Amino acid sequence: MHSGDFMRLDKYLKVSRLIKRRTVANEACDAGRVMINGRPAKASAEVKVGDQITISFGNREVKVEVTAVAETTRKEDAKDLFKYV
Repeated sequence: MHSGDFMRLDKYLKVSRLIKRRTVANEACDAGRVMINGRPAKASAEVKVGDQITISFGNREVKVEVTAVAETTRKEDAKDLFKYV
C-alpha cells in the first residue's frame, strides 16, 4: 500500500483490531468516543498513514498513530497497522 491510501475509520478500527467488530466501532464513533487528530470523528471519516486516533474505552484512553492501512490483515499482522503514542 502506498501513502496516498485512505480507509473508512470504522473499517480501519476493525482491520487493525483496535475494536473487534465494525458495529462496535460505529457505536463508539456515534458516541463521540473516537477522535482523529484531536477532533471527534464519524465512522465514515477517512484515515491515512500519520493520523492519530484516540479511542476512549470507559475510563481509559488508547492513542495510536496509523502506520499503514490495509483492506485485510492476518490477526498477527494487525499490530503493524499502528503504533501506540
